[in-house]
Amino acid sequence: MKENRFQTINPNIESNQFLRIPQKGAYEAIEREFNNNPQLKEAGIVLPVGCGKSGCITLTPFALKSARALVVAPNLNIAKQLFEDFSPEIEKMFYRKCRVFDGSNFPEPAEIRGEKSNLSDLEAADVVITNIQQLQGSENQWLNSLSADFFDLIVFDEAHHNVASTWENLKLKFPNARIVNYSATPTRSDGQIMTGEIIYSFPVVRAIELGYVKRLKAIVLNPQTLRYVRNDGQETEVNLEEVIRLGEDDSDFRRSIVTSKETLDTIVNVSIRELERIRTITGDNKHKIIASALNHFHCQQIVLAYRERGKNVEFVHSKEDSAANDRVYKKLENNEIDVIVQVRKLGEGFDHKYLSVAAVFSIFSTVSPFIQFVGRIMRVIEEGNPDSMLNQGTVIFHAGSNIHGRWTDFQHYSQADQDYFQQLLPMEGLDFSSNNEIEVAPQSYINSNRSFEIKSQQNLSIEEIPLIENDPKAQEAINYLRSQGFTPEQVSKAMTCPIHVTKQKTRQATRKMMDAIIITTAQKLLAQRRLSSEGKNLDPTYRKTNFVFTKSEIDRAVNSYVGMKESERPEFSQEQFDMINSNYDEIIAGVERKLFNGKN
Repeated sequence: MKENRFQTINPNIESNQFLRIPQKGAYEAIEREFNNNPQLKEAGIVLPVGCGKSGCITLTPFALKSARALVVAPNLNIAKQLFEDFSPEIEKMFYRKCRVFDGSNFPEPAEIRGEKSNLSDLEAADVVITNIQQLQGSENQWLNSLSADFFDLIVFDEAHHNVASTWENLKLKFPNARIVNYSATPTRSDGQIMTGEIIYSFPVVRAIELGYVKRLKAIVLNPQTLRYVRNDGQETEVNLEEVIRLGEDDSDFRRSIVTSKETLDTIVNVSIRELERIRTITGDNKHKIIASALNHFHCQQIVLAYRERGKNVEFVHSKEDSAANDRVYKKLENNEIDVIVQVRKLGEGFDHKYLSVAAVFSIFSTVSPFIQFVGRIMRVIEEGNPDSMLNQGTVIFHAGSNIHGRWTDFQHYSQADQDYFQQLLPMEGLDFSSNNEIEVAPQSYINSNRSFEIKSQQNLSIEEIPLIENDPKAQEAINYLRSQGFTPEQVSKAMTCPIHVTKQKTRQATRKMMDAIIITTAQKLLAQRRLSSEGKNLDPTYRKTNFVFTKSEIDRAVNSYVGMKESERPEFSQEQFDMINSNYDEIIAGVERKLFNGKN
């Protein structure tokens, strides 16, 4: 019977100094709210970028003592990141990195990843991680093969997507599973609200004060007057008040604003100036600009403008092939570019802490996707140091682009977040009389009298101490082991931490090994009888080569031994592979009798 590790392991949460405040808070809220309200079916957690959302997701099955959990991400990149946080074969996986529990009996993870996964992987797992695309379609093999009670918990990452039909179908498939939704924004770009009662949120402003995310400021471009061409072809000039009004009411005007060469050049110039300022005061040239474009043509205009000014710039686009985008990501990680321009691409799951200036050339109809974009510059460079000059980011936008005109998305946010973003994106009360741009630096709304316990060490040096030579007890222990006949290799092996391997990876590796063994066996059988691999004298129809014919006979015998068909090798469980390995000689002897009639 499968051990349910989320039920038998007691995680170290409350006194764990390696966990962040929002990670502890989210865990406690989930445990409390679901225990106190047995009728609670679905709940939401809202955490800013950089507050440890992935870690919270790994802790959630413990809070609810899940028998088997399903973790669903909106895309492949996030799913891969989450799987690594659960995977004990990764040295820096979350449970180990944050000392969540002692010992090595980790919850068993598995991922749904095309043909690499099968049902036996999922049955052996405590937690299954996948991206939503793997579970789409009415004829989906996974949903059709799993019972309605297979999962008792579903965790949605970036759950502002979860009102979409695919996510709803998943909930219907597992009707009794409790659901926990995680997101940095509780609404989608179309304004629909993330489902589930929000039981915990962590204010952006407090995350900034604790050094979890960068401290932000805005630079708003505010022309005293603006000359533009109307739809009827007439050129007209309007003042700033009219610019803001048109930006709120007229979508064509907003598009004209952000696509005009004058606006584009201004935003480019101001963003470069701000980038150079940050690089200068920090002495670090790895800081970069991220820019948002409306479409591919607009993206090329922005790229050209930055290149004209001597900046190394690349772009990523949702319609570009993955290889092209991957090359850009590699350049970004290697600090080979100054600016990256994105068209609906650098969103959730993309993290690069040296993105420090967000240049807004596009239009956001609601504030939620705008905050998702701003989130790309919120990752801190220097952890836990809110006053570090490295941990500052700047958002640059035009007053006529209606960035500041939508606040209905914040109806489910904390008051602190509403206050913070209303300051960052001002709507009124600013004096534009003497400047064509204005800086806005939001003030903290958290009680400044709140006390923190800070422990630190200064001028810490590290010295390697030769343990054996200086410690008589250690030397005595070594002498004892030596007297008992233990070799240095045995002692070393006993003292080395084991490398954990998941059951799913074991099965996948065994399958590859089985394929290789069968190929080798086929070649060996032919060589023993001096038969040419390319000859066709074994196949009665003279169609298949001796090698192909022999290998197919071995494949058929192996599959038949465990009651599986020719095409079902991907569905073999580890137990079936073990059975084949234990009786392989017997299986091959049967193939030899069939093929060669006992002749040498």
